[in-house]
Amino acid sequence: MSKTAASVWSNCLEFIQDNISPQAYTTWFEPIKAIKLDKSILTIQVPSKFFYEWLEEHYIKLLKVSLQKELGSDAKLVYSIVMDQNISKKDPYTVKIPSSNKEKLKPQELNAPLHLESSKVKNPFIIPGLQKIKIDSQLNIHFNFDNFIEGETNRLARSAGKAIAKRPGGTSFNPLFIYGGVGLGKTHLAHAIGLEVKEKHPEKTVLYVDMQKFIQQYAEASRSNNRNDFIHFYQMIDVLIIDDVQFLSGKKGTQEVFFHIFNDLHQRGNQLILTSDKPPVDIQDMEQRLISRFKWGLSADLQAPDYDLRYNILKHKLEKDGMEIPEEVIEYIAKNIKTNFRELEGALNSLMAQSLLNKKEITLELAERALVTLIQTQRKEISIDYIQKVVCDYFKIPLEKVQSKTRKRDIVQARQLAMFFAKKYTNASLASIGTQIGKRDHATVLHACKTVKNLSETDKVFKGYVDDLRRKISAE
Repeated sequence: MSKTAASVWSNCLEFIQDNISPQAYTTWFEPIKAIKLDKSILTIQVPSKFFYEWLEEHYIKLLKVSLQKELGSDAKLVYSIVMDQNISKKDPYTVKIPSSNKEKLKPQELNAPLHLESSKVKNPFIIPGLQKIKIDSQLNIHFNFDNFIEGETNRLARSAGKAIAKRPGGTSFNPLFIYGGVGLGKTHLAHAIGLEVKEKHPEKTVLYVDMQKFIQQYAEASRSNNRNDFIHFYQMIDVLIIDDVQFLSGKKGTQEVFFHIFNDLHQRGNQLILTSDKPPVDIQDMEQRLISRFKWGLSADLQAPDYDLRYNILKHKLEKDGMEIPEEVIEYIAKNIKTNFRELEGALNSLMAQSLLNKKEITLELAERALVTLIQTQRKEISIDYIQKVVCDYFKIPLEKVQSKTRKRDIVQARQLAMFFAKKYTNASLASIGTQIGKRDHATVLHACKTVKNLSETDKVFKGYVDDLRRKISAE
């Protein structure tokens, strides 16, 4: 019976499987396909150039012995690299296996990531002409866990971040996908995780990069024909933090490259931390396979801070800056500035500035005057809480009923209307709307919006409800 590529490789795999751990075999040999046999030359297809390099570094002896058993001492192995074919010209790597078979074969264990010498890979973060051996993490030392105050609205994400810092890549939170609106602490938390990883695991390479920078680097690498260097650089990272991943939307070429980098890092147990202004399911024009991978680990929502968290943030900032102001002023700011951390701290800074410039002691009266414009602006912003209150008042239904699990028709109708107007008048994601209105998922919100739209077109009474509520909400 004549030999085929499949039969030769199948026999090689039997030998290889007997000499390595099951995990190593599954990870590094099951994805390989034999695609061509030409006399003593076997061509195998591997997922990436990194895959080829790992095999060469860790399993060359095993490959040599197994292939020589099948094809003799003149055996050659040719690698066909899938990823390089997609992003560059076809560039198979041919390896001639030495004829000597005197070296003792030892079982190999997959127990270390690839570490390429920095001189061999172009670092996209280094200015041309400057030498730098270590990779700069790009982390902001001021964004740490000490000043990331915990509250009900961020506890899940913060706890997951702490767990990752202890065992990066060793928890089920991989990737950790942090999402939420502007100024809610996504970037701060991402930096804090990276800083704590560096502190606890100084041997690990940590890198923070915002997605727009990543896109810019890839475009430059493509223009200068350094795409492989770009990919290999990111494959060296143990903990990769990508901020504002939603900017990958619509960037097909960059999505393809990021998909391969993500797969490579995840496959080797390296940690990925991603942030976005919306949950994975709400990101438009993104490849489904990427969306799917974003959901592999934990998606943690950062919501607008509640009163207790706002109060604690103000107290922490005052203590850090060595400042004291009356308790009633702290409570006044915490009660009236509700949107996000940036505006909360901005209000405090504005009050401090007014006090210094006018040489006046900080009092509640000064706070009311100094912050009147900011607070009036905030009150004009329509919130999900406000929408729920208007809907509940209109139908004379207690808020707790709308928030409950009941399926009574009038309650469901009020809940659906609240969801519809929340989507219409706020920038909140579907998932965030669902969480705040009865702890529903994004699919429930989407269904509610469609139901309200359909009923408005077919039911005159229901359309009257919608028109009344629209006027009440927009007249705030």
